[in-house]
Amino acid sequence: MKVFYSDRYTIELPEGHRFPMQKYKMLRQALLDVGVLSENELYEAELATREMVLLAHTEEYVDGVLHNTLPRIIQRRIGFPWSEKLVERSLVTVGGAYLTACEALESGISGNLAGGTHHALPDAGEGFCVFNDQAIALLQLFKERKIERAAIVDLDVHQGNGNSAILGGRDDIFIFSMHGAKNYPFKKVPSTLDVELPDDTSDDEYLTILENNLPAVFKSNPDIIFYQAGVDPLREDTLGRISMTKAGLKERDRMVFKACFSRGIPVSMAMGGGYAAPIELTVQQHVETYKALKEVYFGESFQ
Repeated sequence: MKVFYSDRYTIELPEGHRFPMQKYKMLRQALLDVGVLSENELYEAELATREMVLLAHTEEYVDGVLHNTLPRIIQRRIGFPWSEKLVERSLVTVGGAYLTACEALESGISGNLAGGTHHALPDAGEGFCVFNDQAIALLQLFKERKIERAAIVDLDVHQGNGNSAILGGRDDIFIFSMHGAKNYPFKKVPSTLDVELPDDTSDDEYLTILENNLPAVFKSNPDIIFYQAGVDPLREDTLGRISMTKAGLKERDRMVFKACFSRGIPVSMAMGGGYAAPIELTVQQHVETYKALKEVYFGESFQ
């Protein structure tokens, strides 16, 4: 299996910043430590080009990010202070998403140890999202005629308003978002199928709702599914407001993987969100996602 990663996914932030930037390096190491991934399964992500990013974002916004000319209010909405390292991080995250998608089409499954920046809008970033990596990667695949239809399964606890703002309205992309009804973003952009969850939704409730709604994705006959495997529905997540357990979230991932695998639909996976306290709980949950993947696709078993 090929999984994409770069040390450039992690940058220095001001002391006290609330985004848990260290989780990317922590996840890479945790996956190796417990033997879910080996070193030879990790591949270096590459920088996306400006031309690629322009498929999803306006020229004014893209150049504002690249050259530090964004209005202060737009930079504040992103949530990160501008730096050359932030620009590099944003481009390599998109590049990683594109390589992950290409590999998924080749082998059936691939993952990016970052990404899922689904709040980035055509003309602005927000919610710690600069460029929309999955939207850009999808549009690049269409441009190269590698796919004719696609779907996004977005199970991050926050609705993917950027995905819908960029890709919504297309009849060749089905966007399924299952998220907290009262959570960020407070102005949601309609997806093809939005399922809103009440606060404190339990494992059984969540999994039943997912099982009932997931078949709609496959009726759209996608050539590839982009899976946003956010672990912020975990009950310990500080931004989640959903009450899922570690076992329940792993079963969520297993359900998605089994449904795709049984139909032979390639899956390109992004990390999505996770803000548990302590952050080690988020990292552990991302490890469980990769365990579920390896169990379904490769028949491996883990304790």
